[in-house]
Amino acid sequence: MSTTLIFLVLPLIFTFVMIAWIMSNRKVSQMKNIFLVTLYLLALWFINLILQVLFSTYYDVEPIIFENVTYISACLAPIFIYFISLAFKNPDMKFDKKHLLYFIIPIITLLVIWTNNYHHLFYVEYSIDINQTVFGAYFYIHSAYTYTILVLGLLNLLLHSIKTSGAFSKQSILFFIGTSIPVLLNFLGTFKVITMTIYITPISFSLGLLFYAISIFKYDFLNLTPIALELVVNTISDGYIVLDEDNLAISSNKAFSNFFGLSQNKIKDKHLFELTAFINIFETQKELLSLLASCKSGNTVNVEKIHNDRFFMITISPIYKYKNFIGTLIFLNDITQHKKDMKIIQDNQTMLIEKERLASLGQMIGGIAHNLKTPIFSISGGLEGLSDLIQEFDSSIEDDTVTDQDMHEIAKDMTEWIEKLKTHISYMSDVITAVKGQAVTLSEDAKIEFNVEELFKHIDILMKHEVKNALVNLNLENTVDNNTFIQGNINSLVQVINNIVSNSIEAYNGKPNQNIDVFAKAEDNNIIITIEDYGPGIPKKVKEKLFSEMITTKGKNGTGLGLFMSYSTIKANFHGDIKVESEENKGTKFTIILPY
Repeated sequence: MSTTLIFLVLPLIFTFVMIAWIMSNRKVSQMKNIFLVTLYLLALWFINLILQVLFSTYYDVEPIIFENVTYISACLAPIFIYFISLAFKNPDMKFDKKHLLYFIIPIITLLVIWTNNYHHLFYVEYSIDINQTVFGAYFYIHSAYTYTILVLGLLNLLLHSIKTSGAFSKQSILFFIGTSIPVLLNFLGTFKVITMTIYITPISFSLGLLFYAISIFKYDFLNLTPIALELVVNTISDGYIVLDEDNLAISSNKAFSNFFGLSQNKIKDKHLFELTAFINIFETQKELLSLLASCKSGNTVNVEKIHNDRFFMITISPIYKYKNFIGTLIFLNDITQHKKDMKIIQDNQTMLIEKERLASLGQMIGGIAHNLKTPIFSISGGLEGLSDLIQEFDSSIEDDTVTDQDMHEIAKDMTEWIEKLKTHISYMSDVITAVKGQAVTLSEDAKIEFNVEELFKHIDILMKHEVKNALVNLNLENTVDNNTFIQGNINSLVQVINNIVSNSIEAYNGKPNQNIDVFAKAEDNNIIITIEDYGPGIPKKVKEKLFSEMITTKGKNGTGLGLFMSYSTIKANFHGDIKVESEENKGTKFTIILPY
């Protein structure tokens, strides 16, 4: 009797310890509440059996009287074990009125037991020794229902643990073992396969409670967050692997397994260098060791690698607990699609840039062709004048009436014509140089030194025809010393300023005798170039997005590429900045800041 009491009291104490621990956790959850009810039922079972042993031994009270209370736990506990499996499988499941149907058979069972003396449908003869007990007809209905509910619950736990796999499956497997031991013993005893007393079933639950404790304390069974997390990480397209401080794999997700053709159970507990498929994406093991060492020192490192025509951005991060290094997280972001998208964007951007460049070039060449006509006509006239002077000089050689002074006058006229021709030829040379510079692709990065005077000279040449046709005055003013030089591609900067000037011309919409002021000054180791017009200004909504998007105020006639690319050019090629100030109906001022 004393041994029986000890084996009943010990699990009872253990049950109360678990109840106290679970209740100390303030986090409210459906699983927690169901598990507490199950523990209360087990505690009631143990208490009642202890009372049964004591009163039947010392006071000759009939043991069967205590069965009226014992079966409250025996009938209801299987239902709540089944509910635990439902909550484990679906944490968001809501219990409603339909779940009350599960209690119909248990309630009938209790009514049958409490009235057994009148019909003996449950017990024909009762004994503490199950082998000597004679069961009534209803007992087998109760048993069939109870075992069906238990088996369904245990199957739910087992199947779901297999489905989720990883460390989380240990929780449900422990619960499965802890429940199946007493259930199996009870089944074998009830059907008299083995010899046992009615105390064996709850005593065997003490072993089950041990498994419950391991599941709760070690694997956090009542916390469904890890289970939900496992489901989430196995559905994301990016992969990860977690290493302990000795570089042994302790966790990974399905994406990581799929990337390298490995099964998750073959990854766990393996040393990182045993995962050959993963190691091979690095040039050498030394490279990976260097990255891991840097990570262990507290640094997060990022490297881009290619595996089977797929691009990965690999992030290696340290894991700390209480400032102690405990492991490494290796995260693989599949950026293959991103790379493809960027290639498409770059190709489209190149095509748009080239289209814009050719459009600007076509417009510019039309103007230049017109501008070249004047010096060409002047050169042609100059050559005619020189030709006449040469004939006059030739005929005067043998003419005695021609004095030396006359000869000097002829030579002087020839020299003047030559100087005029030089001026026109120099102008044409400058035009050709400017056009040649603008004809190159915008992506070309020929960095040279140039000053503002050269810059303004190019602008004046290239914009002269467009300004003249628009009846607009382009005022160029430079206060920067000619010994102050800008580093970069002069043609790119000319393109930027010309684009802004062209926008200002279009802003006037054909209104004549308007001004566009271009002013350059040196300030705080920067050259500040402002382009200001006095037109209708830029709408606020457009101004906010002017340099961040391909936005235009020209409708279908504009691409929005000009200012977008101008901003990129100033930032990337000159490490400068470009700003805009505009007020509707008052004008717009662009400020270009260039360090020197």
